[in-house]
Parts: sequence; structure tokens; C-alpha cells
Amino acid sequence: MAAPAYAQDAEGDEGARTNTIVVTAEFRETNLQDTPIAITAVNAEMLEARGQTDIAQVAAQAPNVTLKPQPQNGGSGLIAFIRGVGQVDFNYALDPGVGVYVDDVFIPTLSSSLLELMDLDRIEVLRGPQGTLAGKNSIGGSIKLFSARPEGSGEGYLRATYGSFDRMELRGMADFEVADNLFARVSGFGRSVDGYVTQLDYGLTHPGSNVPSNNARGRGNPDNTTMGGSNTTAGRIALRWVPTDRLEVNISADFSSTKGEAGPTVLLAAGKATGGATAFDPFSDNPAASVGNGIAGTEIYNDDDELVGYGAYESLPWLTGLDGDAVPVNCAFVPNGPYSCDNIGNAFGDPGFIAYSNFLDARTPTSQAPYKPYSALQNQDFTGWGIHSNVTYDLMDDLQVVWISSWREYESKWGQDQDATPVPVAQLDNQLNHRAWSQELRLNFELADGMVEGTVGGFLLDQAGEYTARVDLNYAGIDFIHGPDTTPSTTKAIFGTATLHPTPDMSITGGLRYTKDKKVYTYFRSNPDGSYPFDDYNPETDGPPICEYFYGADPDFGGPVSLGNTPNCLLTGLFGLSDSFRGDRFDWRVSADYRFSDELLMYASVSTGFKGGGVNPRPFFGPSAGSCDPAEGYVGGPCNQLKSFNPETIVTYEVGFKADLLDRRLRLNGAAFYNDYSNIILQLSACPASPCLQPNNVGSAEVKGFELEFAAFPVDGLSFDGGLSYLDFQYDTASVAPAGLTGNEVTPYTPEWTYSLGGQYDYEMDAGTVMFRVDGAYQSAIYTDSFNTSWSKIDGYFVANGRIGFTTADEEWNVALEVQNMFDKYYFNSVSDVTGSLGLVTGVPGLPRTWSLSVGRRF
Repeated sequence: MAAPAYAQDAEGDEGARTNTIVVTAEFRETNLQDTPIAITAVNAEMLEARGQTDIAQVAAQAPNVTLKPQPQNGGSGLIAFIRGVGQVDFNYALDPGVGVYVDDVFIPTLSSSLLELMDLDRIEVLRGPQGTLAGKNSIGGSIKLFSARPEGSGEGYLRATYGSFDRMELRGMADFEVADNLFARVSGFGRSVDGYVTQLDYGLTHPGSNVPSNNARGRGNPDNTTMGGSNTTAGRIALRWVPTDRLEVNISADFSSTKGEAGPTVLLAAGKATGGATAFDPFSDNPAASVGNGIAGTEIYNDDDELVGYGAYESLPWLTGLDGDAVPVNCAFVPNGPYSCDNIGNAFGDPGFIAYSNFLDARTPTSQAPYKPYSALQNQDFTGWGIHSNVTYDLMDDLQVVWISSWREYESKWGQDQDATPVPVAQLDNQLNHRAWSQELRLNFELADGMVEGTVGGFLLDQAGEYTARVDLNYAGIDFIHGPDTTPSTTKAIFGTATLHPTPDMSITGGLRYTKDKKVYTYFRSNPDGSYPFDDYNPETDGPPICEYFYGADPDFGGPVSLGNTPNCLLTGLFGLSDSFRGDRFDWRVSADYRFSDELLMYASVSTGFKGGGVNPRPFFGPSAGSCDPAEGYVGGPCNQLKSFNPETIVTYEVGFKADLLDRRLRLNGAAFYNDYSNIILQLSACPASPCLQPNNVGSAEVKGFELEFAAFPVDGLSFDGGLSYLDFQYDTASVAPAGLTGNEVTPYTPEWTYSLGGQYDYEMDAGTVMFRVDGAYQSAIYTDSFNTSWSKIDGYFVANGRIGFTTADEEWNVALEVQNMFDKYYFNSVSDVTGSLGLVTGVPGLPRTWSLSVGRRF
């Protein structure tokens, strides 16, 4: 069982209490305490002691770091923010703001970044821009995972786990020698776990209501479907060849597959949006969902069967009740909380983990919406694989070449019921296909007997992605096939960094990187039957297509989505249309550090970074829809949403210290920083016309904060560790006003305060060692959207975990009992405020209190 160590034991008395952590943040092995960067480093033993099995859990112990799984609309992916810089959207058109690396291979998309922690040596979380070494999309920081390399030790382990929600898991590893100087390491795991959010058939559980039952699950069973469950298998094989003391070749291949239920989503409030995204009456009916958002106007024909006009406004329900009337969306479908008027109670478990979604659009087809009924898949599946190689050759004692190469592919599929109700407000099926090929060549050098050391190199990333979706948005009157949109892109970079040691205690580092980007996005929008609106329409020669009442000229009709219009006519012209982004950028870093004594190192640095620009991947209205500029005729209707955005940039000023105090019984590291953050890219949902999910450069901000981390060893066998962070995010009010921001907002998933605290005690006896460990983490309030609406706020919360383990004296057997979320805190990983369009709020609750028991055997 894990000892309270942070990393590999050092030789001699240096490692007696605090242990030495070896990191490679600067492309060479250095002691964490000698590295002038704000880093949280965690080794495999600590990950096991904390019971952490995926990358999102690591953020709890890293100051100013927020990692969350994507909600249901994002599939199998990661939301990552460091110091207020990151990305929410999974779409390939947007780059992540936090770089994720596995064995120095860049993972270029959020949708493949929610990584299982399998057979790792360590994790390094680097805060602040890493633009000179890690590249363009590490503007906020980098998260680097390093796998354990084969040693030929003949050792291995096998661990079985059973726990809450029928969690069954098996993990194993074997390290062995294949031949002289050729070693192999094989690792893998399999896990099955049931979902923790229960889906109920509202018509069956509320027989007195007006809601019909879809009885999709048969025999009147209302609750045999859940959300959040999955079956996952993954494996990795690594080979290490060391033919001489100058050459080392590492090659690895990995595979992972998850077959999962739909992402866990519950309804928090539903009703009438009364004034945009900030005003909301959750106890009223949402009239848009009752009558079909303006799908109106009966067709009138003459005696020759010719369409001559439209009659009075006619309600067309999205969900017809048992009495023939429309079923409204309101608080009746909210199972829990202050905005619920449901009476479900505890008959089917905790109402905080109940949803009435059914992923079904059973509307009667009309001439404007003929592609019904439609049912979205209830899944969250991911399959990915990759091959990595790392070749290191010492040309001479002070000159080394490193070549890193990789090929990665994945396919991700997931369904979405955006409203989490039986009423078909919005349903989607999504599929992402992606491949990435990367090459990196480094030359590490030392000059003048080690007075100068550094790295120069080059990097190439070639990637291509396709995004396909069925997008059924009744609230917007459109139902279409998105894609497959293609997004090929390339990144080329050259870089160099050098460190001068004028004295044994002083270092000065300078780095420079040049990056060149190219990205092409091609839009394909078609009807679900394969046709596409006005396929002979030419925006350069033809007038506006027959898409009546573009600008709401007649209030008696519902606009372009009224009966009589061509289905999806607003998407006219969005087929085979391409837009592109090209850009280049220099980034630099200068730092200086000085070791005042064996106990204290201080440093200061200035560094830059950037996140790539692009184009809007979700224009719901094509070039035929007219200009959004009032000077060009816009009077309140739909308008062309094709728009590009520029890269966002940052300059960070940082000072810090690293100290080992009290006879090395206390390690204390700290940093304070100031960010000059410009051209911030945020997703805006407040556009002239809805629906709208448009990335824009919203302005600039000043960000200040500090971070502290400690590890203490007061007596033998007892250890404590923890961290504290503070962040003050201030927009420049004038720069963000055109985007509709007041300047009082912060970027999404950016808490003002975080802290963590862990304690471990190892009690040794003849039979073995008993371990007791407790960890807790607090995150202050965050907002999940750019406008910081009250409905997108997640209040601060504290979550604690505990673990008790026993390891036999020969260290061959171990057993551990683990409890996650010990105090059964009800909290949310994310919430989605769509009050301005759908008239509701949904959330992804975190897991309730869970337990697991594991038994392991080392051999």
C-alpha cells in the first residue's frame, strides 16, 4: 500500500523525509524544488493512496485548476481551466486552452482528454503559459502524464475492486524481459458500473397527468434505465530497447473502449423565460414548448388546389397530451429542488438523481417539419487507440537527440436530450471522428562544462476531424443533419530554450517559439432524408430563397419556420461552404532563479502563450439570411452567423519560491502571478437570433492570484499535504461591452478560492502496515457560461474522501476500503442555462457517497 511519498526516493538524507520529485517540465530531468515553474507533481503511489482513477480527479489537489467531465452535450470529454484560462466547447473548430500530454505527445482535442490513469509513473500539472516548450494550446498550463517504462523486473500486480452501483473493476500489470536489453510492460483494466441517475417514464409514474407514456421499456416498467453507467476496457503494451548505453528506444501502443449510457442530466428549473437569459419564472408554463415556437398558420388552398395563403395562428403541440391539448414544460418535470412542483418523492430513490427525459420526438409531421418521429440514441461511447515512439540517442556526453512520434485515432458517439423532459424541445445525436499525426525532434545540449544547457527543436501536428450530428431543435423550428463537417488543420513550430548558470546557485533562462497554424472548416447542412434546402440556390446570382417573413414582417405568422416554408430554409447555402483560419505567432519566456540556501529557492518569470483562432462551427443561419448589421438592413430576424475569431493571447508575470524547512519536515511552495489576457475567446449565446452558439473574441482582462502548496512530515508515519489558491479576474469593461458583458463577469469554471487538505498515517506492525488516509477539497462558486447568469452558477462545495488499507509485511497482498464523497454532498459538476431559448436549466450532479473494496496481489 502507498507510502506518503510524492515521488521516487532520493539517495542519502535528502530523501529521508520529503523525497525528491523528478520532473521534466524543461525537457530535462530536474528536481521539482530546483524548477522555476509552478508545478503540482503526483506520483503513482499517491494516486493509489487517494484512489484517483481519472485525470479530472487530480485537479482537486492542484491549486487554480478546474477539470470537469463534459456534460451530456459534450460526450466523453474534458472541460479544463487553469488560472481562468481554458475551453468548454468540444468542437474541433476551437482549440483547448490547457494542453494535455501523454508521454510528451500532445492530445489535441477535449473529446479525447478525459483520460483513465493507467499504469502511470507520475503526473505533472504546470500552471501558467507553457508557450515556448509545450506550444500554442498550453496558454493556461499543461497537464502531463508519464507512463511507467518497462524495466524487465519480472514484477507485476493484479487488483480487483467491487463497489457502489455494482462497480466491478480489474486492473493488472506485468513487467518482464523479452531478450537482452529488450523489456516489455503490459497493463490493462476493465470496469463496469451502473448509472446513478434514474430515468423514469413520466406517464407511468404520474398516471393522473396528461402526459402519455411511451412505454419504451416494456411491461409498464418505469425505472429500469439509468444515465451515467458504462463498460470500459483499456490496454497498453510498451517495449523498451537499450542496445547501448547511448541509445534508448521506447515504443507503446494503447487501446480503450467505453460503451456507456447517456450522460447523467437532471432538470433544475423549467418554465417561462421572461426577459432573456437572466430573468426566468420557473413556476410558469413555457409557451414555446406548448405551441411549437411559432410553427403556425393553416394552409389555405383554392378550388384548383393551389396554395393561396395562410389562416389564423394555430397551435401545433410538440407533445400532445392524453386529452389532445399541448403538454407544457414547467415545474412538474423538475423532480427536486426549490423550483420543483413534482410529487415523485422518494418512491424511486433520491429525487436529486431522477430525470424524465426520453430522447424521443414523437410529433406529428407537418410540411415544415416532416422528419418525425425521431428518437435520439441514449449512449456515450468512445473508442480510441494510438501508437507512440520515443527515441533518445546521446551523440556525445553533452549532446542528445530526442525524436517523439505518434499516431492517434478515436471515434466518439453520444446522444442528448437537452431539455431532460418528455416534451421534445431539443434532441441530438453526435459523432466525432478524429486522427492526429505528430512529430517532434529535440536536441538537448550542454556547453562550457554545464554552465549553459538547453533545447532546440521542431514540432509538426497534422490532424483531421469530422463532426456529424442529427440536430432536432423544435424550439428553433429546425431539424437537420450537421455534417460531416471536416476540419483538417496543421501546426508547425520551431523552438529553443537555454539556461545559463553564472554561479552554482543562480540560473537565467530564455526561450522562444514560432508557431504557424492553418485550419479549414467546411460546412455541410442537409435535411434528415439526405436532401438539402434549395439545392439549386446560388447566393451570388439568386435572390433570397422562398423563406417567408425573414424579418418578422407580419406578427401573425411565425417567421421562416412557419407552415408553408421549406423545411430548414434558414440553412440555405450551408452545404459545401468552407471558411479558413491562418496565423502565426512568436512566444517567449524569460526567468531567473536563485538558491539562497539549501532550504530556499526563489524565482521570477515573464512568459507568453496563445490559443489558436478559427471560425464559427455552428452557424444556424446561412449566408441567405442577410446581415446582422442594422445598417445593412437587419431589423430583428435571423441573420448570417458565419464569423471568424482571432487567437487569444496572454502575458504572465510570476514570482515564486520553493522551500524545504524545519529540518526538511515541511515543504512549502508558492507563486503569485499577474496575467495580461487579451482577445479572450468565449462562447456567446446572446446573438441577434436564436439558436446561437458562437465563439467570439470578447475583449481583455487582468488576472491576479496566488498559490500555495505544502507537504509536512511531523512524525514518522504521519504526513499532511494540501494547497490553497486565490484568483481575481477583472475584465476591461470597455473592451467587453460590445459582446454584451458588463465587465463584472469571470470566465467559466473559474473559482475565486480553492483549497485541499490530505492526511495519512501508516501504522506498522509485524503482520504488515495499516494505512489511514483522508482527503478533502473545496471549490468556491463558479459560473458555467460566459455571461455569469444566476442560473449558470454552481455554489461552492467541499467534498471529502477516505481510505483504509492494509499491506502484508512481504508487500505481496493488500486490501483497501475506500469511501468517496464521505458526507454525501449534493453538488453539480456543471449546469446549463438555456432559459433564453429553451426556457429551462439542467445540471450534471456529482456522484453521491460511494464505497469500494479492493484486493491486490503483487508478484
